Amino acid sequence: MPDRRLRIAVIASSSYPITQPFAGGLEAHVWHLTRALSSAGHQVTLFAGPGSDEGPDTDMLHTNIFEPSHAARADVSMPPEQVLREHHAYLSLMVDLAAHPERFDVIHNHSLHHLPVAMADAVATPMVTTLHTPPTPWLESAMTIADQTRCVAVSQHTADAWSHILDAVPVIHNGVQVRDWAPGPGGEDAVWFGRLVPEKGVHLAIDAARRADIGLRIAGPISDLSYYADRVEPFLDERIRYVGHLDHHKLADLVGRSSVTLVSPVWDEPYGLVVAESLSCGTPVASFRRGGIPEIVGTQAGILVAPDDVDELAKAAIDAQRFDRKAVRDHAERHCSEEVMIEKYQDLYAELVQDEALRA
Repeated sequence: MPDRRLRIAVIASSSYPITQPFAGGLEAHVWHLTRALSSAGHQVTLFAGPGSDEGPDTDMLHTNIFEPSHAARADVSMPPEQVLREHHAYLSLMVDLAAHPERFDVIHNHSLHHLPVAMADAVATPMVTTLHTPPTPWLESAMTIADQTRCVAVSQHTADAWSHILDAVPVIHNGVQVRDWAPGPGGEDAVWFGRLVPEKGVHLAIDAARRADIGLRIAGPISDLSYYADRVEPFLDERIRYVGHLDHHKLADLVGRSSVTLVSPVWDEPYGLVVAESLSCGTPVASFRRGGIPEIVGTQAGILVAPDDVDELAKAAIDAQRFDRKAVRDHAERHCSEEVMIEKYQDLYAELVQDEALRA
């Protein structure tokens, strides 16, 4: 662990605010990370979308908003406005960081945008990028030319996905503040929570709940209106209910009062934050065996089934309810703790600072 207070710049999304209720797992992760680093005594500065919650002892690097001229908008090369806004926000940020290397000791990049990685070599301040996703075209392109940026992955699955261009990426699993996900008594209904988008597969959880003949409560932001209208809303009734996009406290209460959490992604989840959050409440999971999820779920905390096998997911939803909730919670404390994650990141920051001092 570092023996001094560090000045840490945390780069998040330029579009989505880091505030409750969270747009997704990445935003929740950054929110908790900045607070944990501040509590550990570091000076944290956050770059994130407008409306972000700064939190105690956290400064903000505000997004630089660009409005193109009428002439620029009329040009045939004009990209979608959101793409241009994100490009300008990260470009201006990285130019500013390059111009003032003395401002921070470490830069921690959580953005999915390619520019922070592509411009890392132009910034004298040491930077580490956490890989939250498998390769995307622009980010992979940036990785092939960025010599100086260090990377860590949120799971071994994610590290393996990048192994064709990055050698031996270390893994620091995401952690949750276990005490903020209080153990609950359980209940009769199952729960599914997350973003309501096709890749998260809530429609499969609905199908599994019906086959298992159990109630299901669904919580999270409706991030894809057409998907919700076509694959979710028509199947809601008294037993299958959408309860809204909940803040942290209401969501933790809901999960703690549920018998089991259904996790039904149709893509390979890089980590699976909802799994760690559910286990922290003592609520076991029934999940497809995808991505980084098997790295979190132990044999006493949940049941994994073959991807897309709804019949097996329905059976697992029933069987997982028999797990001892205290054992599930204990598993979360050992394997999903934010404290373990923060200690590993602080060790990494100290290594980066030391390496920079040796090069100076």
